[in-house]
Amino acid sequence: MTLKINDLRPAPGSTHGPKRVGRGRSSGHGKTSGRGQKGQKARDKTRIGFEGGQMPLQRRVPKLRGFKSRDKKEYHLVNVEKLNVFSDGDLVTPEALVEKGVIRKLKHEVKILGRGELERRLTVRAHAVTRGAAAKIEGAGGSVEVV
Repeated sequence: MTLKINDLRPAPGSTHGPKRVGRGRSSGHGKTSGRGQKGQKARDKTRIGFEGGQMPLQRRVPKLRGFKSRDKKEYHLVNVEKLNVFSDGDLVTPEALVEKGVIRKLKHEVKILGRGELERRLTVRAHAVTRGAAAKIEGAGGSVEVV
């Protein structure tokens, strides 16, 4: 015989019917219906998280404002004006930027931004380049490659 999901039942005696409260004294759950005598819990429900008037936990904990993506891509931002430390015809790579001291260490990907002017003809290899930066690099006679 095979076991089918529609044949599954709880073990005999493992489940109970619902507690029927307020059905007379002889039921054992009459009069106060298992709530004891007087007091807030006998009279009405308190909302979830209510701590008797004390500042509740969800309001005591400092708020983490906004949304932080776990997949956010971080970049080392380098403006075009900083690329003037290279000489004409040089190849600008993330490693070369570290060697020249433009960025301290290569922890994230490198993105070239378009602030400032470029006076050199360079070949730039970076992970991301803005349109304005690409236009300035190509306008100076260089080329852009996205890694």
